[in-house]
Amino acid sequence: MKKFYMILAAFAAMAMTVQAQDVLQGTLQVGDFDNPTETYNGSYFDMAPTNFYLAHTGAQMLYTPAELADLQDKANVNVTKLSFKFYNESAYDDITRDIKVSVQVIDETQFAVNDQNKKMFFEFGEPVLDYEVTYSMLDLLYEDNEIVFDFANAPIELPAGKTLLVTAIFDAQDDANCTGSTDETPFYTSGTGKTMVYTHNTVGFEEFAGTDDFPVVTSGTGTNVNLPVTKVDYTYTDQVTAIDEVKAAATTDGAYYNLMGQKFNENSLPAGIYIHNGKKVIVK
Repeated sequence: MKKFYMILAAFAAMAMTVQAQDVLQGTLQVGDFDNPTETYNGSYFDMAPTNFYLAHTGAQMLYTPAELADLQDKANVNVTKLSFKFYNESAYDDITRDIKVSVQVIDETQFAVNDQNKKMFFEFGEPVLDYEVTYSMLDLLYEDNEIVFDFANAPIELPAGKTLLVTAIFDAQDDANCTGSTDETPFYTSGTGKTMVYTHNTVGFEEFAGTDDFPVVTSGTGTNVNLPVTKVDYTYTDQVTAIDEVKAAATTDGAYYNLMGQKFNENSLPAGIYIHNGKKVIVK
């Protein structure tokens, strides 16, 4: 019987940590979404993400790292839904809107100002949402109600330290499909002025974006509008230690163990591989 010894440091002191990732869900509020009190701050064109009084609106909302502070220490954040809340004062008719939503991740935390001290919209990309919805205002009368942008089928990845730029475009079929002047159906605000809105009764925001005037603001544009109260649904991953520091026994009792941990007598070792006093032994 021949014995060959090899020092086996990996067996003598092996430390291994296996990480598993659990996908978790969370909700963040910008402003007091559950119990909002303040509606639009100024006129009907100082309201985001839209107003139902005019046929065409566009809003650009900046959710900066400050607004999304609770997300900064989480890994692999993906935004799956944005919800907004409005109050139906006295609108009775069905209101139909074509809605397009573009979402971008940017570094900027405020709107740029040109050399004439006029604020400018951001260029925006292809919509991630494009759909039509009808709000039955009579069914929603005198109640708080929500508008929801659902990105669950195409979640928006949000790295830490980045701003979420949301461009929301609402278009009516015609200017008759709007609320009356006595009912603006206002959205609740968060008190954070990180929004600009465009309003017009005949020209949509996309059309305006195709003109030479864009991206500089025009008349009928709210430039210091508060973010609407917003409920942000998101997913993220949590690092979970599945196996923490697994160590192979560094035996020094003089015995022989096979790789299954079974103990053998030195004088009757079958051919094979053994651990003896922290070393690997090959017996032929």
